[in-house]
Amino acid sequence: MTFCLGMRVKEGLVGIADTRVTSGSECIIARKINSYSGPEQSMFLMTSGLRSVRDKALTYFGEVWEERNESFDRLFKAVNAFADQIRRVAKEDKEALIESGLHFNIFSLIGGQMRNDHEHKLYMLYPQGNWVEVGIGTPYYIIGATGYGKPVLDRTLKYEDTMRHALKVGSLAFDSTRISAADVDFPIDVILYRHNSFQLIEHRYEKTDLADKSAWWQERLRKSVSELPSEWMEDIFTKLPTGEPTENGSHTIEDRVE
Repeated sequence: MTFCLGMRVKEGLVGIADTRVTSGSECIIARKINSYSGPEQSMFLMTSGLRSVRDKALTYFGEVWEERNESFDRLFKAVNAFADQIRRVAKEDKEALIESGLHFNIFSLIGGQMRNDHEHKLYMLYPQGNWVEVGIGTPYYIIGATGYGKPVLDRTLKYEDTMRHALKVGSLAFDSTRISAADVDFPIDVILYRHNSFQLIEHRYEKTDLADKSAWWQERLRKSVSELPSEWMEDIFTKLPTGEPTENGSHTIEDRVE
């Protein structure tokens, strides 16, 4: 399983990806973010799914980038070029994978900005090669283990938020996923892109780097639950049996004045 999260806020883009790769009983650490840069060109690409499909598509795209990157004046053109490579791999390998009982499975998040983009963009690319643009209404997309971190983001992330805020809530979304999904874990790679900067910043966090933040968040959650108003529970808890068990094992119920 994989956790890759792309967030698009007004100030820029924030990407977070775990590095755990599992194959049967084997577990390794591998990078899941690739970055591409040129004059007034900045793009990052995150993937989930079959690693063999990913590696082959990225190898093909790397060659295309070297040959044609100057023609990518809009980010969607680079997204289309990567989609072409996914379709190429599908023609070569999809039938054999299906015969082996495997799905042709690769999802991608592609973010960045090219010289003729008036703002930074974030796209979600499907295995079929079609894509959607991540908008401002729901300014994020997760691929891989999608369910565990989504509630945190839905409650706390808005397009108008800063990149610092996005990284905070994104790290909490990852932490929720890490706790619940055994095949998602540290280290995590973070990539940042500020609007109109044409510069990508990358950093890796180990588990020890964020351990105190995870503990702080867990304790804060427990404390918040304790402080949650509880008057609404009285109607049901007053119906519970009270007193000592009787000889036949049942409980007595005290009379109440309604």
